[in-house]
Amino acid sequence: MDGSCVATSFRISEQVLTSSGQWMQLLGFGTAAYPLVTPEVAKQAILQAIELGYLHFDTAYIYETEQPLAYGELVLPQLRKSLQNLKTEYVDLYLIHWPLSRKQERYGFPVTKEEFIPMDFGSVWAATEDCQRLGLTKSIGVSNFSCKKLADILTLAKILPAVNQVEFNPLRNQKKLREYCKANGVLLIGYSPLGASGTLWASSRVVENEVLKEIAEAKGKIVAQICLKWAFEEGVGVIVKSFNVERMKQNLEILDWSLSEEECKRIGDLPQSRGCTGESFVSENRQSRSFGMGKFDYIFILKNSLES
Repeated sequence: MDGSCVATSFRISEQVLTSSGQWMQLLGFGTAAYPLVTPEVAKQAILQAIELGYLHFDTAYIYETEQPLAYGELVLPQLRKSLQNLKTEYVDLYLIHWPLSRKQERYGFPVTKEEFIPMDFGSVWAATEDCQRLGLTKSIGVSNFSCKKLADILTLAKILPAVNQVEFNPLRNQKKLREYCKANGVLLIGYSPLGASGTLWASSRVVENEVLKEIAEAKGKIVAQICLKWAFEEGVGVIVKSFNVERMKQNLEILDWSLSEEECKRIGDLPQSRGCTGESFVSENRQSRSFGMGKFDYIFILKNSLES
């Protein structure tokens, strides 16, 4: 299928993934929503996003509808199931969604400390590598991994992770993690770049920040555009979600202007705090002190499929 059939209004910047050589748009379209939206609403939003030029879509299994992944031997079957659901032969990027597993008897929120089990990073990552070797995914990566946990993967990996997807916005700038990822050839991708509207940890703290509002007013932009432009200029890709077509357009209108050095410094100096604290799913066991659901995330970049 020829990619020219897609009506593209915006040209979104791309970056090559070091470990696989695949190109990926730095502005991705997120499909997570809470409360859940109907399939019809999601489908319509995705079609509108494609028309606007989005070709990088981020999705994952919905809570309590699929078996979670806790062990390495489940990775390959789960990806095959994902491919069946997506009606495609491969995905472009497959991520370990969280660095911790849970027992398989139940899948949902809240999660008790008894349900958590430490992840066997060796077997899980080895199975994830097998997915790439078999051609079921073009690239592999992780999500919500700290420097320490990413180091664990890098130590044992035969195929290095291409991406680490984490919470990222002006109030959660992940400076240490960004530097570590850059030094090791891992692209940082940020979710919740505008403060996580439509999530369990939704907050207006980003879009209502006075410094960001002042910069937006001075530039004749909205705060969301300031946040996304700042992320781009920091070399971070972002996943941004909206089912409103006008907001989809606004999120793309960041490509023909720049922030000044002083504006970037003001944003970089903002006080930092977590938005996604994981309060409803944090293990109290110090041995596995990390929040995670032991599931997988997959990113489907339409450009590769359309042009292949």
